[in-house]
Amino acid sequence: MTISLEIPSIHDASLKNSDSASPTMTYHRPTLHIPLPISDIIYSAAGGAHYSGAPVSDDDDDDEVVSSPGKPSPPMDDTIRDRIMADLKELYCCRPSKEIFERTWRPDAIFEDPLVKCEGYAQYAPQWFAMPRIFSKSETISSRVMSFTGMPKRLIYSQTQEYTLRYIETKKVCSSIIVVDLDDDDKIIRMTDQWNGETLSSWFGVNLLRRANALVTPWLVGVPKA
Repeated sequence: MTISLEIPSIHDASLKNSDSASPTMTYHRPTLHIPLPISDIIYSAAGGAHYSGAPVSDDDDDDEVVSSPGKPSPPMDDTIRDRIMADLKELYCCRPSKEIFERTWRPDAIFEDPLVKCEGYAQYAPQWFAMPRIFSKSETISSRVMSFTGMPKRLIYSQTQEYTLRYIETKKVCSSIIVVDLDDDDKIIRMTDQWNGETLSSWFGVNLLRRANALVTPWLVGVPKA
């Protein structure tokens, strides 16, 4: 865009002496063309409106913004994952044993599902030893590892299990998301079984009932001593 500025003219209409007329000098109005970078001004103003006050260096054009992701989780040993999943499969298939708990579970571990919240071996072991009394058969239809990380040490996998109720032989299929937290010795310190992938209820009444179930089952089902 060009703006035209005019410089005021100066006129000497006539310069006369007393004897004769002298030549007339006329100054024409020149037009001064000053180019203004309007588009640059607009963008500069817009940039100034968003300026946050950070210093700008001369070589900003060469700077690159580099994201700083969190520290990557160290790789985990697949043999640990396979051992844990194999032992849990034995439990879900109604084949509990003292050796499984000694090998894979910590004595003070917590086990949760929508029906119980167990704290320690004396509470969680009876839940597994009760299953063969309730189900005549339990079969793992499918399982898939979703994640296995080192920070935190956690295994998450999905599982579909088919249970057959004892005596009436009714079958029930249950799909779950199972979250397993491990300690530094790769033993289970917490396990949560989320039926249908749903988060466990935080309602006080439900949690009170879950704790009651965890306390009652040991009275009904005996387990090998830890």
